[in-house]
Amino acid sequence: VQLQASGGGLVQAGGSLSLSCAASGTASSINALGWYRQAPGKERELVAAITSGGNTKYADSVKGRFTISRDNVENTVYLQMNSLKPEDTAVYYCHADEVIIGGVVQYHLWGQGTQVTVSS
Repeated sequence: VQLQASGGGLVQAGGSLSLSCAASGTASSINALGWYRQAPGKERELVAAITSGGNTKYADSVKGRFTISRDNVENTVYLQMNSLKPEDTAVYYCHADEVIIGGVVQYHLWGQGTQVTVSS
């Protein structure tokens, strides 16, 4: 399974961006899909995650501004980012956990990252 992220780019503060990440391959199910981000000089941090059952988790810093969703048929996860702030600037990574392929469970798969830059 490969995770292919798209979206991101440059936006002014207060603007919106959307990210998507499609899991290619023959995964029969993916428990958790999510987004992490890493700003220069900082550790990678969880932004939002969603389980196959629709349970969501958000970082406190993005609650009320970001919305995560997924398509379980297409194995795709989306992140709608509104009211963006300069401190949201980072490389955003797609993440998948507990991916079942041919009866084998794979853990902690990462996409290639996509840059989000918010100008003030």
